[in-house]
Amino acid sequence: MSGSEDLYKAAERALKDYLGVSADETLLVLTDEKMRDIAMALYETGRDICSEAIYVEMRSREINGQEPPAQIAEMMKNVDVIIAPTSKSLTHTVARRDASRLGVRIGTMPGITPDAMIRCLGARFNKIIELTEIVGKKMRHLSTIRVTTKKGTDLLMEVKGRRPIESTGVLRNIGESGNIPSGEVYLAPLEKKSNGIVVFDGSFAQIGLLDEPITIEIKDGYAVNILGGEQADFLRDTLTKIGRDAFAVGEFGIGTNYKAKLTGNILEDEKVLGTIHIAFGNNLSMGGRISVPSHLDGLVQKPTVYFDDEMIMQNGKMLLGQ
Repeated sequence: MSGSEDLYKAAERALKDYLGVSADETLLVLTDEKMRDIAMALYETGRDICSEAIYVEMRSREINGQEPPAQIAEMMKNVDVIIAPTSKSLTHTVARRDASRLGVRIGTMPGITPDAMIRCLGARFNKIIELTEIVGKKMRHLSTIRVTTKKGTDLLMEVKGRRPIESTGVLRNIGESGNIPSGEVYLAPLEKKSNGIVVFDGSFAQIGLLDEPITIEIKDGYAVNILGGEQADFLRDTLTKIGRDAFAVGEFGIGTNYKAKLTGNILEDEKVLGTIHIAFGNNLSMGGRISVPSHLDGLVQKPTVYFDDEMIMQNGKMLLGQ
């Protein structure tokens, strides 16, 4: 066995405890050249557990939500379990959705680092499951979600009829998919029904930690103004290259992982307890209607959150299940 002993222990926990991989299953470890060390730990661990483990490395994608090569998409349909430590997220891709529909269990690990993998997979997942379920239950049957912050966020999203998804990272049933590690509850706000201002002050996908806040004005479900420094300019240019629907509000999420911390890696950042995230772009996998080859999340720290008229978080302190 090569590499960090702690990393291999985390790999074993990911496969056994979170994905529930068994000896009669076929495992695909799907990665790219930037994530080779973590992927190899998962592959070598999976090889000792499964009837067959397959290691596939593709060229790293350019943006979250970009499709893998067609040959790999086809391979994804023909295994029992996939774990995907990749530099860009495959969560919101057609390839992932098609494989899930055929019953493949899929754990995505976009941008995962050894430190995050070791620390977050060391959490007591029953504690994460408990809080995630409490928040998820409270998020059902809502009409609106409102987020405010002392830095100027004031966003109202209409969500009536949209089902929240409880993401715990534990994916043991046929066709289940999600991030590993996880700890969040999220949903797709109604298209063209979000309005207000969001001041992102934590991190942003494709950017990392923010040097200064990015302020986005949202009108009728679309980002219409993106203000800030060079990072805001980069975000605006990135979305412009993709197309108009890349500016659409695609997701509201709330973190429930007590072990996660702000690092600049959105996989972990969006799980941080006491934060919320708003994503722009594709939301087909969560019941929305926005189809575009990108999904970019931004993090808001210390929010006050209202589910309809009930405050469930105040300045980053969760008022449920604590």
